[in-house]
Amino acid sequence: MLWAALSYASGITAGIYCWRPVLWWVVGAVVFISAGAYFSSRRSHFGWAIALGAFFVVGALHVQVRSARSRADTGIQPFANGQELQITAHVIRDGRLQPAGSNEFRQSLDVESEQVTTDTGQTVPIQSGIRLTIYSPRSNNNFSEENASSSAVDAPMQSFTYGERLRFFTKLKLPRNFRNPGAFDYQGYLADHGIAALGSAKPENVEGLPGLSGTWLNFWRSRLHRGVICKVHELWPAREAALIDAMVIGEEAFIDRDTRVDFQRSGTYHVLVVSGMNVSILAFVIFWSLRRLRLKELSATLLTVGFCAAYAFITEVGAPVWRATLMCTVYLITRLLFRDRAMLNALGAAALGLLICDPRQLLTASFQMTFVCVLIVAGIGIPILRRTSHPYRQALRNWGSPGYAVYLLPRVAQFRLDLQMISGRLAVFLGQKWSRRLVLATAAFGLHAWELVFISALMQAGLALPMAYYFHRMTTIGMPANLIVVPLTQLLMPAAITALLLGYISPWLAKIPALLTTIAIHGIVGSVHGLGTLRMADLRVPMPSLGVIMLAAGALVLALWTARHRTLLVAAGLAAVFAASLVLAFLPAFPRFHRGSLEMTSIDVGEGDSELVITPDGRTLLIDAGGPVGPGGSQLDFGEDVVSPYLWARGISHLDAVAITHGHSDHIGGMISVLKNFRPQELWVGLLPPSEALARVIATAQELGVKVVRRWEGDEFGFGATRVAVLFPPRDWPVGTKPQNNDSLVLQLRCGGSSVLLEGDAEKQVERRIAALHHPEATLLKVGHHGSANATTPELLSSAMPQLAVISVGSGNSFHLPRMEPLERLAQIGTRVYRTDLDGAVSFYLDGRTIQVSVADLQ
Repeated sequence: MLWAALSYASGITAGIYCWRPVLWWVVGAVVFISAGAYFSSRRSHFGWAIALGAFFVVGALHVQVRSARSRADTGIQPFANGQELQITAHVIRDGRLQPAGSNEFRQSLDVESEQVTTDTGQTVPIQSGIRLTIYSPRSNNNFSEENASSSAVDAPMQSFTYGERLRFFTKLKLPRNFRNPGAFDYQGYLADHGIAALGSAKPENVEGLPGLSGTWLNFWRSRLHRGVICKVHELWPAREAALIDAMVIGEEAFIDRDTRVDFQRSGTYHVLVVSGMNVSILAFVIFWSLRRLRLKELSATLLTVGFCAAYAFITEVGAPVWRATLMCTVYLITRLLFRDRAMLNALGAAALGLLICDPRQLLTASFQMTFVCVLIVAGIGIPILRRTSHPYRQALRNWGSPGYAVYLLPRVAQFRLDLQMISGRLAVFLGQKWSRRLVLATAAFGLHAWELVFISALMQAGLALPMAYYFHRMTTIGMPANLIVVPLTQLLMPAAITALLLGYISPWLAKIPALLTTIAIHGIVGSVHGLGTLRMADLRVPMPSLGVIMLAAGALVLALWTARHRTLLVAAGLAAVFAASLVLAFLPAFPRFHRGSLEMTSIDVGEGDSELVITPDGRTLLIDAGGPVGPGGSQLDFGEDVVSPYLWARGISHLDAVAITHGHSDHIGGMISVLKNFRPQELWVGLLPPSEALARVIATAQELGVKVVRRWEGDEFGFGATRVAVLFPPRDWPVGTKPQNNDSLVLQLRCGGSSVLLEGDAEKQVERRIAALHHPEATLLKVGHHGSANATTPELLSSAMPQLAVISVGSGNSFHLPRMEPLERLAQIGTRVYRTDLDGAVSFYLDGRTIQVSVADLQ
């Protein structure tokens, strides 16, 4: 079954990346299936190979047929054109209230439209998914996680639940990806959840309608899910309840970003979210308890499977927990058929079943890491443990039988004899009974500790490749963290479930398991925070090269092949896996740049600014790091979620310098994460008006040992093979009481006969001063203030006469930028203009004679 699943997965990959007409795959499937049936009884090995070919062809056919269908109904998208709409819809995902900045809160929910009324009065029946966010200012500071998670009457805003019908006014917009290499596919993520458009509204513009809409199954799931969350918040304080929501029931609405980062850095993020580990712990505890209650194996198996399925149903996590439930079910059923040692077969059957249900799961990080994880344990870990610790565990059985040692291996029999001799010596002081218990308990603890350490280390090394590829993170302290956290999770899960079940009977009955849960939570959080804040835990790595990927994958395959062979081969396979993980973590990356050319790339950060400069000799400078517009904040950390992935995709693991032009949030919002991820040598700044955000950036740089350098008008210095001239601000420029556009640090870069002018958000006053005093020339102009009408003056353009210009601007932004005036002025002098909202990330390569332009080849 494992070979069948791998063949099917290979076919899916071929169907996605090597498109062929569907008829080709159909004919191929018929040929392979017919040939396989013919040779199955004549030449079994040949028939077996042909059967795998049939799985390959069917997988390719399946994914192409499946991909031809739209993942979401897009009928609503033509109405996402800026007009005010009245939409009647029903809720398909419960809303959750969350704080949004210091002055407001938000509720995000998914709805399915029933009809849309345009601003002209036209009414159109449409059934499309919409992600609706309702914003409201806080009143009397009465928002809390407790009332946010319940339907309390004093909640600051009504929480909408599955099936409720609504009428609301909104302007829709289409979901959009940041068009940079390495960017997260947000559009695809929403499409997988049936969402075709985004909208926002105020509470007063949302009206509840009579009646319910939806399926009774989802209605009850939603109701059970809400009920469990309410019970969690009744039994535990808000801080503990938020963590239990995430770890036990899969509700992550109340987990703050700092807590997530601690779990990610410590390599224990799988504990914070409902995953396969939760299901396996519950299945083990339930099956063990039922067997202790003398239930027959069949009954215990069926009840365990039923409970796991009910748990997966209530959590609403989706594919990850259902994957784990299916794998657990397959394993328990094979155990009934006396096939409990064929874990790889069970893994293959589960994988094949899931890929048949949804072939595009193969491309998700969650699916790949789940199966690589189980493959490592089943294909490498367990075979090695069966040859190392398992025989010694057998030596602890039948302690009172003198003849039992005859059936053991000589070295294991000697180990048993040594333990019996130690027990005999201790019996003089402790007595026969307690000496035996002490020796057996100590030996069993040592063997279990070895297994936990070995499996944890093997998992960290084996998962190094997907961690580096998808998350650009190496969990250097993952093994010690998991040695502490996993046992505590094994206490947390059954204790929390028991507390919840007893809580429905009486809160008093739930006190003891609730206390045990609290102890486990504090142990987990304390360990994660203590280890996650260590500097050695923050090891970020760029995208591995193709050669390193093949090396790591080959090492894993070698370890799988050698795990059942001689000791020397086993050691070689393990050494290869651990060596590959060290290469992924510590081998210096090779940034991809055009040697001999000055590169300036305008990164797509929406309505903000971020530019990457790479000199002809490979020195790197990042100017600004994007961020949210205005004080309202954003769910994104632009430095971590947008800028860093682009730099990692370019193979960049370190920056030589970073610069901030001025203190507005759309320029410096992501800078703290960039400083932490890339540890530059210098931070260049100009004017520093009073600003809490600016102060945090400067303080972070100083904590990390980054040299803060003030740059002033008239400074000129070398940066690699490039000359940098500072054109603004002068030392005597007045500093305001808050950051302003005209604080901007304006830089001119020269390399050979080419020059680049970078304006930040400089406006007319600054541009005219620069034109009058410095008469700058520019082959390439980074247009000031995102193409607004108060910049790109005729005076600057007549001096610079740029051949090319780039505008960093958000798609469909509320400021209606860029304005026509600067575009017309640029067109009049023959400047070719690029825009990040239309072209995505735009790279310019200047070698002193020619200019090459590269735009993001992304949809």
